[in-house]
Amino acid sequence: MPTSVLRLVRFTGRLLLALAAVATLVVVFLALIALTDGAGSGLAAWLTTLGTGTVLALWRGRHRTWPARLVPFLPVVIAAALTATVCIPTVPTARRHPPALPFVSTQQWNLATGSRVAVYHYPPANPGPRHPVPFVYLHGGPVRGISVQDHRFLQLLARQGYDVYAYEQAGGGRSDLLAMDQYTISRSVRDLAAFVDRLDKGEVDILGFSGGGVVLTRALADPGVATRLHRAIIAEPGPMDGPTAHITGHKGRASARGLAPAPAGPRSTHVPRYAVAFGLMRLGLLTPDTGLIGQAEGDNAFTAADLGSDTASAYCAREAHRIPAEDTAQNFSFSPAASLRVQQTVKDSPSIAPLLRQSRTPAMLMIAECSSQVRQWAAAILAHDPAVQRMQYIPGVGHHMWNGLDDNNDRAAAVITAFLQDKPAPLPNYPTRDEIPTFLRDHK
Repeated sequence: MPTSVLRLVRFTGRLLLALAAVATLVVVFLALIALTDGAGSGLAAWLTTLGTGTVLALWRGRHRTWPARLVPFLPVVIAAALTATVCIPTVPTARRHPPALPFVSTQQWNLATGSRVAVYHYPPANPGPRHPVPFVYLHGGPVRGISVQDHRFLQLLARQGYDVYAYEQAGGGRSDLLAMDQYTISRSVRDLAAFVDRLDKGEVDILGFSGGGVVLTRALADPGVATRLHRAIIAEPGPMDGPTAHITGHKGRASARGLAPAPAGPRSTHVPRYAVAFGLMRLGLLTPDTGLIGQAEGDNAFTAADLGSDTASAYCAREAHRIPAEDTAQNFSFSPAASLRVQQTVKDSPSIAPLLRQSRTPAMLMIAECSSQVRQWAAAILAHDPAVQRMQYIPGVGHHMWNGLDDNNDRAAAVITAFLQDKPAPLPNYPTRDEIPTFLRDHK
């Protein structure tokens, strides 16, 4: 074999060994991040990895002459440089709230639970009849800000004579953060009760969307909270308790997930620190209270583009190439760690079905044709809550039913206002309790 070929083979072999050493050290670092829960912003894992690599490099070079002893340290240096990027914050570590919205003032309310939440008020804006009962909106998330798109829908309801209030749940948007162990679904229900008490206008009508629908469902199952509610609208709910969360089933018609263009804008997941943190959290290898990144830093880093195909899943497949901008970059806020924590407390909670069967608050369920939610979640509420008077299956829309496209906002508002005013429903009452088995069997 020619000398040049032998040199190439040897060089390739050494290069592959060096790359394997770098990859091994990176894997060791990630494993240590998980084992230490990111202690010290990842420095505990980084120093341990660096120390281990240094010891191995010294051992490998023990019989070599002095210049050659440095060669085994090259993979260690490269691995140290790569993994150090996971330990260095690239956004502020103190909470950075979104700036004020130009079209509505932000109030800060201190609730009896200890939460400090951002509140928005849209007084009735029409000269005609006004609905006498205050209207409260519970957003989805569960821990995020209220999108500009949702604000527009609330303005529409105000123009129809409703006195509209909305608040961002603790930790989301312009609301103050909680300690991580305080983010629970039961705390969210207590905050709702405290908000209605702070409003001090008697019973309220409530629309709970997605994660907000979960909070509202559990409020209906709590007699002490339910007495504060006049009428309840549960739109596109998530699972209401642990048994429901473990139900597997089908979703609605095809959504735009996987069909829509990738969201534009920067992604925190393109930064090694946040890609590792959010990725390991999602896999359950880091706790929401991880020492790798603080709650505030994670909130500051997360962008709308990080939601990726989750946004597209809220629209029908036919809307894939005209999905509207739901929010502005300045207003967007999402707390991935706190949201995971709340969702986990739902999964860990016992069944609320026995308590929900005692509910007497008039309620309505809204589900979308192209829903990204498991159908059995809404079906469980319908089956267990005897006070659900209407089920409204909204054709032509996805999970985010009031999305500003065509007349979707007006159609959603018509369904909501008809129920609140106890007028005939604009759509058939479908599916009824008796129709649930057929509805699920036909994968509607």
